[in-house]
Amino acid sequence: MTDDDGGERLAARVREIDPGGELIARLERDAREIARAFGLRYRAIEPERPHVKRRLGVCYADGTIRIRLFHARSGRPLKYSSLVDTLCHELAHLRHFNHGRRFQALYRRILAHARRTGIYRPGPEPTPEPAVRRTTTQALPQQLALF
Repeated sequence: MTDDDGGERLAARVREIDPGGELIARLERDAREIARAFGLRYRAIEPERPHVKRRLGVCYADGTIRIRLFHARSGRPLKYSSLVDTLCHELAHLRHFNHGRRFQALYRRILAHARRTGIYRPGPEPTPEPAVRRTTTQALPQQLALF
């Protein structure tokens, strides 16, 4: 398998869960807002390659951040809050390229900022309300006669 094959598979999987590119665009928007608040600069936010299973994200020295979008075993899409948590972790690496005390303190501050601004919302993903289907036997609501 070449890296190009992995890239094509990743692109197909990303299109499957994010056909219009809204997920990556949302991550990019949130990364810009967080980075601006902390004076951080990154080069790009990209989905992690499909064969990478041991990490949730990585920050390269050139400022490229890659984030895994799918669960390593099940292959299901990860919750957006998990992606944001990883994003905050990798953004902290732009200033501290280790996991020392200063990194941990910055990571906690970035995550707290993301929570305050509504970017990071841990917990269960909201489920859309089921569409109500009417059958011909169900009565439609009556219009109120006000006048």
